[in-house]
Amino acid sequence: MSSGKEIRNKIKSVESTRKITKAMEMVAASKMRKAQDRMRAARPYSEKIRRVAGNLSHALTDYSHPFLEERAEIDTVGLIVVTSDKGLCGGLNTNVLRLALGRMKEWDAQGKKLKVTAIGNKGLGFMTRAGAEVVSHLAGMGDEPRLEKLIGPAKVQIDAFMDGDIDVLYIAYTRFVNTMKQEPVIEQLLPLSGDLAGSSTHNRWDYIYEPGAKAVIDDLLLRYVEIVLFQAVAENMASEQSARMVAMKSASDNAKSVIGELRLAYNKARQAAITTELTEIVSGAAAV
Repeated sequence: MSSGKEIRNKIKSVESTRKITKAMEMVAASKMRKAQDRMRAARPYSEKIRRVAGNLSHALTDYSHPFLEERAEIDTVGLIVVTSDKGLCGGLNTNVLRLALGRMKEWDAQGKKLKVTAIGNKGLGFMTRAGAEVVSHLAGMGDEPRLEKLIGPAKVQIDAFMDGDIDVLYIAYTRFVNTMKQEPVIEQLLPLSGDLAGSSTHNRWDYIYEPGAKAVIDDLLLRYVEIVLFQAVAENMASEQSARMVAMKSASDNAKSVIGELRLAYNKARQAAITTELTEIVSGAAAV
C-alpha cells in the first residue's frame, strides 16, 4: 500500500486536473451555445439553396454548367475533410476520419486516385500520416467560420474539377444532431445530384433566367458550393464544442470519483499506521 504522503500528492494532482477540466467544460459550454446559434441560423439558407441547386440539375435550359455534368468514368476523387484544430473532444475527429479512411480504402481498391483538402489540424495530420495527396489545407480557423478563409483551400478542388483533374468531389464532416449526438457524414459536393434536400427527379423544372441562364447559373452554383462548405464547417464547430463539453464533464466526474477513492485509501493507510503505532506501544509496555 502507498504511504500517506504519496496518496496526498496523488490527491492534489487529481484535484488540479479536475480544476482544469472543469474550467474547460465551462468554456466549451459557453462556446457551444454561440456555435449552435450560428449553425442553426445558417441551416434554412443552406437547405434552401441545396433544394434549388438540386432542382436546377433537372432544369430545362440550353446552358449546361460543368458542376451539373456527370463524368462517364471516375478516375480521380477529390475529398474535403473537415476536422477540429484542437483535441480533447472525445471521438469527434476519430469517427469522421475513420469514415473517411474506409471510403479511401474503397476508392484505392477500385484503382481511383485521391486528392485531399484538409480543413483543421487533426485532419491534416491524419492525412499526412496516411500518405494521402494533400493538395490544400487550412488550420487555425478559430471559434467562428470565415468564408473568406475557406474559399482558398476549396478553390483548389473546385478548379481541379473544372479542369477535369478530378471527376467527383466529396466533403466529410460531423453533422450536429444534438448536444449528446454528432453524426459523421460524407456527402457528394460535385457534380450536383438531383436528390439534394428532397428535390424530385420526376419533375423537369423550367426557369426564366434574368439577365441570362449562364450568368444566373454560374453565380448560383458557385454560391451553392460556398454555402455547403460554410455550413459543414459550422456544423463541425458546433459538434466540436458539444463533444468537448461532454468529454470535459466526463473527465471532471471521473476525477471526482478518483479523488474519493484516493481519500478512502489515505484514511485506510492513516488508520493502519495509527494501529501499528498503538500495537508497538502496547507491546513495549507489556515487555517492560
